[in-house]
Amino acid sequence: MSTRDRPRKRAAPPPAGIDVRKGQAPAPLSRSEFGRRFQLRFADPAFADEAPAIARLEQIAWQAVREGRKAPVTRPAGAGFDNPGYEASVEWLQTRERLAAAGKAQSDPASPSRVLLVCGSSRNDGTCPGEMSKTWRLTQIAARVVRGMRCQVDVLDLSLVTSEFERTIHPCKGCVGTAMPLCHWPCSCYPNHALGQHADWMAEIYERWVSAHGVILLTPTYWYQSPSPLKLMIDRMVCADGGNPDVTSTNGKDPAKAKALEASGWDYPKHLAGRVFGLVVHGDVAGIESQRRNLADWLDWMGLISAPGPSALDRGIGWWQPYYDSHKTLDEDTAIQEEVRNVARAVVAAVGEMRAGRLTRPPLPPPPRIK
Repeated sequence: MSTRDRPRKRAAPPPAGIDVRKGQAPAPLSRSEFGRRFQLRFADPAFADEAPAIARLEQIAWQAVREGRKAPVTRPAGAGFDNPGYEASVEWLQTRERLAAAGKAQSDPASPSRVLLVCGSSRNDGTCPGEMSKTWRLTQIAARVVRGMRCQVDVLDLSLVTSEFERTIHPCKGCVGTAMPLCHWPCSCYPNHALGQHADWMAEIYERWVSAHGVILLTPTYWYQSPSPLKLMIDRMVCADGGNPDVTSTNGKDPAKAKALEASGWDYPKHLAGRVFGLVVHGDVAGIESQRRNLADWLDWMGLISAPGPSALDRGIGWWQPYYDSHKTLDEDTAIQEEVRNVARAVVAAVGEMRAGRLTRPPLPPPPRIK
């Protein structure tokens, strides 16, 4: 069923004792402002001959905004959901099914061990910087070690959000701040076709995290912090830490229902707990130690296990030196290259121990927010 065929429903009043604060959202876009923004994507004069067709598309898109057609293709959620008849986004249901299949394969003792390598730099030589990143080179060093130890390697290069058409990680909308159950696993905020928020890469990225037994994050330091693509991914991973796997239990994005659900008791499930992690953080001026600590704390919070041994690295490359020859500096720094190999070795060894049942995370006490 299409949401285009259904009238929009007015939200029910919140249950007694549930307070939903309103008043921040601005007035809807005017028709003229929407048209101005829509036409920006067709600024290339090559589109000029198709102006009448583009105008027709603009009108269709405007209707989608007015009618709030976030998920234009839906179907009943089906068995296993709190409300089997709820019309859920087909795209969300398909992502959820892929995550379930990936989790089943990951937990199969007969499946090959798999390590996800996340290259967190924004740079690559396919766009404005014109040169590969040092982080990419470190990622390839780690990948060779992991392959050599007979593990599957999955390299996630987050720089592609800067260089590929429609390769997008949309920002987290902060649903968890309203109520944890409003934050769905996987994220249901995107795609939002009415707002043009489509092509969300996170649907694939969630599956790659679920499929992994170990994860190594490799990243430079930008202004004391993580690069934009890495931070976008981190924020969107919040649904893996307490997220609600049943979109029907909150009637989609009903804040009052989500608040009532959390108030009645929520177990904050950690959907990625038990996987092993390692870190390689580098920089050229300052902030590398704090970023390494922040990333380690984040992964630990989500229930991942720090690989024993030399698995968390923060190092300077070309410390307080000009940028133009920093790749040559890395060429000559054979020590950091070997340290990266050691991180990879530590993670692969820990994955083996974890899968053999000899490396586990100590049981955690009940979260203090559970009612």
